[in-house]
Amino acid sequence: MIHKLAVQLYTLREECRNDFPQLLRELKRMGWAGVQMAGYYHYDPAELASVLRETGLQTAGMHVGLKMITDQPEQAIEEARLFGTTDIICPGIPPEQRTETGYREIKQALNEAASVMNKSGLRLSYHNHAFEFDAPVDGVSALEFLLEPLPNNRILAEIDVYWVQKAGLDPASFIRPYAGRMPIIHLKDMTDDEERTYAEIGTGCVDFKPILAWGEASGVEWYVVEQDQCRRNPLDCVQTSISNLTRLISEMK
Repeated sequence: MIHKLAVQLYTLREECRNDFPQLLRELKRMGWAGVQMAGYYHYDPAELASVLRETGLQTAGMHVGLKMITDQPEQAIEEARLFGTTDIICPGIPPEQRTETGYREIKQALNEAASVMNKSGLRLSYHNHAFEFDAPVDGVSALEFLLEPLPNNRILAEIDVYWVQKAGLDPASFIRPYAGRMPIIHLKDMTDDEERTYAEIGTGCVDFKPILAWGEASGVEWYVVEQDQCRRNPLDCVQTSISNLTRLISEMK
C-alpha cells in the first residue's frame, strides 16, 4: 500500500510557487510515491513532467477546473497525457451553481465530458466538500446524486473523508457504495477539538483503518493526502502524515 501514497500539491502551494521542481525532488526523498496536481504556479508543465520522470514520482490524478472540463475537455486530456495519468478530477462547484437545477446541469455536463475522456482512455471523478450535503436532489444529497453508482453515470468518486465527517457522517460507511468506482480517495484528518479543522494524518479523530481496508478491497489505486491549511510548516506536516500512514499500514498487516 505504500506505493499508493500521494500528496495533493495544493497542500504545498507556497512551496510550489517558490521552487516547484525542488519540491518534487524533496517529496520523493520523503518517501511519497506520487503527487496529485492542482495547477502549475507559472511553471512550464513540460518542465514539471520532466522532473516527475527524473524522480520516479507518479501523477495521482489532476484537479482541473470545472470550466476546462466542460468547455475544453481536449485540453484537459492533453495535459493528463503529458503527466502520464488517466485521472482528471473536478475539484468542486462554484457557489452560484449549488442549487438543485445547478447540480442537474452539472451532472449532465460532467457526464458529457467524461464520455469524451473515456474515449481517450481517461476517467473523470468528482471531489467533494461539505456543501454538497446541504442541497437535496431526488431525495438524496447532491453528492450522492452526482456520484450515483449506476452504469449510465460516468462520474466517478474522489471522496474526501474529512468533509464527509465534517458533514456529520461516518466516512467508512459513506464510501461503501463506490466500490469499483473510486480510483482515488482523499485522506485528510480532523482535529479532535471544537474547531474540527485540518490535521496531519494520525493526529486527529478520523479512523483511517477501516477506510484503508475498504480501499484495498474496493479498487482504490491512490490514497492522496491533503491538508488545506497547516498550523506549522507544510513540509513538516506532510512528513508527519506519511510517517503516520506508513506506521498505520504496517499495523494492518
